[in-house]
Formats: sequence, structure tokens, C-alpha cells
Amino acid sequence: MTARIIDGKAVAERLRGALAARIAGLSFQPGLRVVRVGDDPASGVYVRNKDRAAAAAGFDSATLQLPAETTEADLLALVARLNADPAVDGILVQLPLPPQIRQEAVIAAIDPAKDVDGFHPVNAGLLATQQPGLVPCTPKGCMHLLREAGASLSGARAVVLGRSQIVGRPMAQLLLAADCTVTIAHSRTRDLAAECRRAEILVAAVGRPEMVRGDWIGEGAIVIDVGINRLPSGKLAGDVAFAEAAARAAAITPVPGGVGPMTIACLLENTLEAALRRRGPAG
Repeated sequence: MTARIIDGKAVAERLRGALAARIAGLSFQPGLRVVRVGDDPASGVYVRNKDRAAAAAGFDSATLQLPAETTEADLLALVARLNADPAVDGILVQLPLPPQIRQEAVIAAIDPAKDVDGFHPVNAGLLATQQPGLVPCTPKGCMHLLREAGASLSGARAVVLGRSQIVGRPMAQLLLAADCTVTIAHSRTRDLAAECRRAEILVAAVGRPEMVRGDWIGEGAIVIDVGINRLPSGKLAGDVAFAEAAARAAAITPVPGGVGPMTIACLLENTLEAALRRRGPAG
């Protein structure tokens, strides 16, 4: 078996195009503000890609760059101003933050209605209780890719490898809402390879390059590789050994070009959703 490659770039491009068409029919531009503290290189790449995508789709988007020595109080004051600004529909504070700033305090300070990352406890609770809210971008993008792959979700055995608040847990909630039978596996799971092998849908989000080997993949599974890791050679690799897995899977996302582009597209989708909830289609 040779797996079908799930082209995240193409899916993200179509989603951004659909968002641009919707925005063109509005009487306002949805407003997105990204706050970046310090100069983490990976964050810089993400923010530049986000800026280009947002501008092309018709968003009013800006990045607010703060020095690495910014205090928590100053960052919280900026978040409060953005919360109160009627032109701002979405707020994203780029992670990671410097050690003097508590990540949980900043996330909790963002207005849940403007929390386009979907990390606020209110939005996490809405997702857990299957109520409308803003969903974390990467898991939301993974669901788009599963549908692109033609996955039959209802009743499917799904394994999420990783239990982070950002990807693993919300991913499991979305799969559960789609009527999958869901297992969350992690570093303490007994016989991790066997758990993965049982999956019809496997989502790998552990941040360890090529941890998931080909013999961990069940024949005909759909594999979504969330990991993006830089090897000593400088090459990017996912959490899944791609060539090995592709020989057994029915469909698989590449790294790069799989989940990554969807994260930015779903950030824009969340921003439009937040704007329409706040303002309505007439602004």
C-alpha cells in the first residue's frame, strides 16, 4: 500500500480563499492582533506567515512586538486594551513567553470572545461540553484534513498520541464530538505501539522526531502528523517516520506541508467567526 498524501497547503489555500470571499461581502474588516514578546525564531516564522495570509484574505491584521524584558503587568495591560478595542475581533499572544510572564495568567486575561487561539478556560469548557466556542487552531485544522482524506469518522477507532492542552486534549474532544471511539495515549501508556496499531485514525502530537515507526501503523489507517521538529541536519521531520508509515497507511500528512498551513488558516477562520459573533454580518 502507498498512502495518499493529504496536501495541507492546498486545503489551507482553499479555506483562505473561501474566507476572503466571505470578507469581501462584509461592511468591515475583521480585526486580528498578534502580540509577540521577544524574538523566538520559530515564533517569528509563524507570525510572518500569518501576517501574509491575513493580509491576502482581507483581514485588518497587525503584530505588536514587545521586548523580551516586558513585565507580566505590562503585557496584561496591553491585553486589557485590546479586549476593550471595538476594532479588534481576535487576540493571539504568541507562545512561548519569557520566564517572567505566566502563560496561564495571560491566556485567562484574554476576552474569551476574542480568544482566537481557543486556549481560554471558557472556550476549553465549551468544547468539552460540545457548545459553540472558539476551538484551538491546530486540532481544528486536523479535522479539516481528516474530512479532506474522506475519513469515515462515526464509530472509527481514533488514537491521539499526546495529551497537551493545545493539541492532544482538544483533538480528542473534537473526535469524540464526531462520534469516534477515542483513546488518548502518552508517554506512560503501556505498549504504546500496540495502542497506535489499533487506530483507524492516528493523530501524533508529541514533539519527538520520527517517534512513530511504520510498524506502529495499522494497515489502511489515516495518519495526521502534527509534529514539526528540526533535526541536527537542519531538515524538518514530523513525529511519524513518514516513509515507513506511508507504506502502511491509507492517507498521511507530510511534514512540512501538512498540518502547519492549516493552523494559520484556522486562526483566520476563528477570527472571522469571532467577528461575526460580536458584530453580525453588517458590522
